[in-house]
Amino acid sequence: MTGFNQSSGRAVVLLSGGMDSAVCAALAARDYEAAGLHISYGQRTEERERQAFAAICDHLGIAQRLVVRNPALSAIGGSALTDASLAVPEAGDHIGGSIPITYVPFRNAHFLAAAVSWAEVLGAETVLIGAVEQDSSGYPDCRPEYYRAFNEVVRTGTRDGRIQIKTPLIGMRKAEIVRLGLELRAPFDLTWSCYVRQDRACGVCESCALRLRAFAAAGAVDPIPYESPATAVR
Repeated sequence: MTGFNQSSGRAVVLLSGGMDSAVCAALAARDYEAAGLHISYGQRTEERERQAFAAICDHLGIAQRLVVRNPALSAIGGSALTDASLAVPEAGDHIGGSIPITYVPFRNAHFLAAAVSWAEVLGAETVLIGAVEQDSSGYPDCRPEYYRAFNEVVRTGTRDGRIQIKTPLIGMRKAEIVRLGLELRAPFDLTWSCYVRQDRACGVCESCALRLRAFAAAGAVDPIPYESPATAVR
């Protein structure tokens, strides 16, 4: 299913601390000598996501890890995740119908640039990111063509041109990602997806809704506690 082989060399995995990135990290830990990279960018749940990153790395045995602070995205603003004056909306019935206010402008380019830079230093030839196009919020930097274009930038803009960005989950449905994570024994109980809260997931933001619907569709129980899960899975 993954297209990877055991002992495939060194890889940098971008790990936000959320559900998708945790499954991607589980793949990386299984198939590569994995190094975990977390980007803090002034998001509302910054501290909680960083805690999730550390806990997931501990669980998966990813010893080499790096936390990078990127103040540019919060300084630029324009997203409800980085601007406290913008409210995070509750999930609607048509998730992905339009780009939501929680989109952080060109965020993944910042993340990938840091990951590729670190991969060059480590001598890694692979960067993994848990981007998902289907069953998602419709962010433009989660589309396959975006990563094809970015790989061309990496090929022409790095020393050896051999680093490849891989998106093993990008074509999967969220329920499929849950099933794969269960198969890999990914630590879903250690992850954090909520856009709003850091103590107990709200259950009604778009990220919580997508996650809860995925677990329900997979016939599994989400192991993290929610403040109001019933609304999100309607």
